[in-house]
Amino acid sequence: MTEHQHVKKSSFIEKIALVAPHWLGTTQSLLLHTFFFIGIFILRFFGVGFDKIMLILTTVVSLEAIYLSLFIQITVNRNTKSLEDVEEDIDEIQEDVEGIEGDFVEIQEEVEDISEDLEKMQVNDQMLENSSSGPDLDPMLKIESHLVRITQDMKILREEINSLKK
Repeated sequence: MTEHQHVKKSSFIEKIALVAPHWLGTTQSLLLHTFFFIGIFILRFFGVGFDKIMLILTTVVSLEAIYLSLFIQITVNRNTKSLEDVEEDIDEIQEDVEGIEGDFVEIQEEVEDISEDLEKMQVNDQMLENSSSGPDLDPMLKIESHLVRITQDMKILREEINSLKK
């Protein structure tokens, strides 16, 4: 089931987890982190001890690393699920294509059968033409001969049409 077929409302935390990795890769994120690190070291000028600055810095950086790895894993999981959905769609399309190929082969065989029948009809027409073209044949016999040929051709064509309908 694709994401379009399966509509699921995301919670606030899920939305943050999906937006955060995208934002963290931006210029704004780089600038914010740079100002934060500069600001942490500026605390030294306000009387905060170096040990406390390093404690704050390492705590914040560690927490950020933990959250970043979680955000990345959530994104990887979501992309994996999306790829599985696409793979299922591709499998369904491939099955459809295989079915169409089978139908195409059947249609091609039917076309070949019809071509053979048409060739037979043309041969019959030629034979009837040769046999009924004599000057000594009665015009009614010629007409009757043509009607028989047309009836046979119609019968063959009906059979071919019925087999194509199946």
